[in-house]
Amino acid sequence: MLTTQQPVLRNFWYAVMPLSMLVDGPKPFTLLGEKIVLFLDENGEPAALKDRCCHRTAQLSKGWCEGGKVVCGYHGWTYDRSGAVVRIPQYEADRAIPCQFKTTSYRCTGRYGYAWVCLGEPIDDIPAIPEFDNPAYRTIFQFYETWATSGLRFMENSFDNSHFSFVHRNTFGVAASPKPSSYRIEETASGFYAETVIEAVNPPHLQSVSGVKEPITTRHMRNEWYRPFARRLDIEYPSGIRHIIINSLAPIDDGHIQVAQWLFRNDTEADCPAQTLIDFDFEITREDKEIIESTDPDAMVDASRHGVEYSMPSDKPGMIMRKQLLALLREHGEQEVFRAPSGAAA
Repeated sequence: MLTTQQPVLRNFWYAVMPLSMLVDGPKPFTLLGEKIVLFLDENGEPAALKDRCCHRTAQLSKGWCEGGKVVCGYHGWTYDRSGAVVRIPQYEADRAIPCQFKTTSYRCTGRYGYAWVCLGEPIDDIPAIPEFDNPAYRTIFQFYETWATSGLRFMENSFDNSHFSFVHRNTFGVAASPKPSSYRIEETASGFYAETVIEAVNPPHLQSVSGVKEPITTRHMRNEWYRPFARRLDIEYPSGIRHIIINSLAPIDDGHIQVAQWLFRNDTEADCPAQTLIDFDFEITREDKEIIESTDPDAMVDASRHGVEYSMPSDKPGMIMRKQLLALLREHGEQEVFRAPSGAAA
């Protein structure tokens, strides 16, 4: 599936940038192939516009902010969050600005420390993260980085228990147990809930992460997938420690995503330093990244395209994702758009 070619994917919210990055001025971002500019308005709320001045098409992200408005760095035309031109320095003060002088604005809101953008009409809400406002949990902003893959590849890997013994053999994977544990899955209107228990290697230098002293521990995982490209990985160790990872993936183009990752823990900095947790999850994600980036980002959605990819029983979560995404496309009058196979007739 080529994400930029599927219009319905514009109708979802994506975490595109930490709010902290907007404090010093406008920033560019590409979402589903659309070049946008992000900035903070006069109330400190994030706003998103098409990254083009309607005067001579300069990128607004090359400018600066004044009073919660974004100023084009070419001729100083100034825009509010609605995309309307509210000041033209070359005009006399009493000269009216034509109402057609504007650029496209997009839905944008601040939530969980990020600017979230929806290019179209939202189908689903932004996934809830109750731990963000819960004093029993600490929030750690772990990663904000670009991966050379697609949202579906990342998401299905997140629910794939069969790769642990191989991809993660140097971190937590149990090499002697390649047969994966199965999920109990409940489909929802916007994704699914998946629960399972797995074994995990627990070396001494990482026992503060799990709160467990044994060399092998278990992870009780209560995970959720939110269509199209967000997930909750809720790990509970026998110690009672909860290690909850939230990911929102913003598709940049058909081969790149922006990965936002939050971590929530019900322990303290004294129990396990935040940097230890960041380093732990960073090492694991490097293992995933190396493999996922070697796959074709044009992941198959329509399973009737025989001979493209083959599956096994443990691929069930990913196959449910494909089924639900294909149904979403068809509900909106779309079919999967994909690259023609090499050598196919034009």
